Amino acid sequence: MADFDLEALSLSELKKMQKDVAKAISSYQDRQKAEACAKVEALARDLGYSLAELVGTETKSSRAPAAAKYRHPENPALTWSGRGRKPQWFVEALGSGKTASDLAID
Repeated sequence: MADFDLEALSLSELKKMQKDVAKAISSYQDRQKAEACAKVEALARDLGYSLAELVGTETKSSRAPAAAKYRHPENPALTWSGRGRKPQWFVEALGSGKTASDLAID
């Protein structure tokens, strides 16, 4: 293993070394995971199963998009569900004296 005098290195050299080490760690972990996966798949195959049968397949639950609750007064194509960050048109409408109930979709 190489022995480095870290005190003698510049900041840019230290940052480059840090990136290189992070990349090497990630690559090593990926190789280890692939090797472990291959071993587990081979063991499952030897027992007459597929890995998916033993582990089960995970299905991601996906949410349906939230229904629009507010509509832009002049451009009906612009809507907002009331979730997340307020769109700029909504903030501007509130600033001009409108209320949220004025912009609500009936």
